[in-house]
Amino acid sequence: MSGHSKWATIKHKKAATDAKRGKIFTRLIKEIQIAARSGGDPDGNPRLRTAIVAAKGVSMPADNIKKAIMRGTGELEGGQIDEIMFEGYGPGGASVLVMVATDNRNRTVAEIRHMFGKQGGNLGEQGSVAWKFDRRSQIVIDKELIDEDKLMGIVLDAGAEDMKDSGDSWEVLSDVSAHDAVLAAIKQAGLETLAAEAMAMVPKNLVPLEGKNAAGMLRLNDALEDHDDVQSVYSDYEITDDTES
Repeated sequence: MSGHSKWATIKHKKAATDAKRGKIFTRLIKEIQIAARSGGDPDGNPRLRTAIVAAKGVSMPADNIKKAIMRGTGELEGGQIDEIMFEGYGPGGASVLVMVATDNRNRTVAEIRHMFGKQGGNLGEQGSVAWKFDRRSQIVIDKELIDEDKLMGIVLDAGAEDMKDSGDSWEVLSDVSAHDAVLAAIKQAGLETLAAEAMAMVPKNLVPLEGKNAAGMLRLNDALEDHDDVQSVYSDYEITDDTES
């Protein structure tokens, strides 16, 4: 086991809320479309395969998935979507990565910059904080479903590298190449996942925040997650008190 982080818990609880709002469909369609640019066959495209699994997991109609793939491969016309990764700093110096899919780059850049500034953060240059994260497979499972030792046995045998305690969930980390095998082992054990990302950005170290900095970071996180063009938000903060947003 390695460090305790509330980030994954906060992030994936937020993702569950987004699903109720219907935003998850839009985000997944964009992700499928972007992933399909590298090839429309999910067997040879891990990112597309993961996006399709996620879409099926929220009962997205097969026709929607098919059309999104065809737009990505160019078989169907559709609005051009740019994929942008913003790098910046939140309150207290926490590093933040924001993955965006937008059809209006200038508008989105201005809106994301405003969100950072409003909470006392700022956008950085390309490469300013990305080095603080590793690209890993990240699978999150509710603690109520299984205890630590049993889950560790399942995932380590399947190729996982680490597990983290994220409050009320377990965070399973693996090399990107092991994602499918680890996820299959979890599913075979009859476990549902809160989230499963083949290529998540996982922080190497955590920055402790409390008080006003923690509250501001939570507000920034909420604002970013609520933005229609934001696909994912990653940060390296750890809340060290009971601060509420």
